[in-house]
Amino acid sequence: MSRATKEGTFGYLKKFGNYSKDFYRFNGELFFPSLGIGTYKPEPYKEDNYIINFGSAIKMALRHGINLIDTAINYRYQISEREIAEALNDMFAEGEITRQEVIIASKAGFIPLDFPFPDNPYGWIQENIIKSGLATKEEIVIDQHCMAPAYLRWSCEQSLRNMELECIDILYLHNPETQLGYVDHETFYARIEAAFREFELLRAEGKIVSYGIAAWNGFLYEADHTEYISLSKVVEIARRAGGEDHGFKYIQSPFNLAKPHAYGYANQQCDDGMFYPMMHACARYGLTFIGSSALLQKNLFKRPFAANVGELLNTGELNDVASALQFARSAGGISAIFGAVDPAHVMDNAVLGYLPSASVDAVNTLMRGAYAV
Repeated sequence: MSRATKEGTFGYLKKFGNYSKDFYRFNGELFFPSLGIGTYKPEPYKEDNYIINFGSAIKMALRHGINLIDTAINYRYQISEREIAEALNDMFAEGEITRQEVIIASKAGFIPLDFPFPDNPYGWIQENIIKSGLATKEEIVIDQHCMAPAYLRWSCEQSLRNMELECIDILYLHNPETQLGYVDHETFYARIEAAFREFELLRAEGKIVSYGIAAWNGFLYEADHTEYISLSKVVEIARRAGGEDHGFKYIQSPFNLAKPHAYGYANQQCDDGMFYPMMHACARYGLTFIGSSALLQKNLFKRPFAANVGELLNTGELNDVASALQFARSAGGISAIFGAVDPAHVMDNAVLGYLPSASVDAVNTLMRGAYAV
């Protein structure tokens, strides 16, 4: 079997019987850890982005109960995906892990270029995307984002090559709101529908299991914002593209102490005409919510947390990073993604496996007064 399975992920969690009983969650298809490891690194032009390697951190995560790996083809110009292949192949060869035990998510939408960074990135796009017939110039927004079906297919298949896999468990359409402001809403939703139809074909071919949308602020803005995405419209599109058995199953969006809107800001109008926060809207439509940017790329730690944060989250004896992750995994998403290159940081974060999630009252207390709903 070339993908994650219910049986495989259940067998994996049984290896960590000392962890809190709520560290793993089931969405009807797979058992997810409440923390996942991501491979994004900001400032891709910095030289140290090519010196680092996520491989050791990924191995440490898999050895400590974290079997959700999140990446994207454009992370570090395709290097992150290739490092995932190195880590997984080593562990497969040693019999430490099986493919059925690991949930792998990647993203398509941004043009990744390639490593080493091309001397002329615009020439790379012209040669590899436009001349190759993957997209027209008009389908590429600000020289970086594309939802043309042929391009998305190439991106998925290139990710498979990069990670040396036969199948990706979750393929996200990556930050589609990037195109809003450059194309009108009618064009935008038509492009999402074309993308979903291509994803359904990839699904039928066994190259992906499910798909979703990974957005930054698109699902969190107010409804009249230029970059707002309506979840109800996207669900309607999925039903047209794939019928009632469509593969649109996942939403990834930021959720952390500084961006808690997915839990408390009622901005998504659902089929009953009422407005709900994003997490609640996902639940109404049977979608699985995965929180991204749990540590807000370390921007949460410019000053120490107030003492009551650790007290409320039962992380008073741990550090602020643990408190931030505890909050991010406790509000209703199935998992919270953190980035880590240093294996020691992964071990520190995995300590949360021994703690139960924070209570609803604790989360609500921290949410109170964060913004006006």
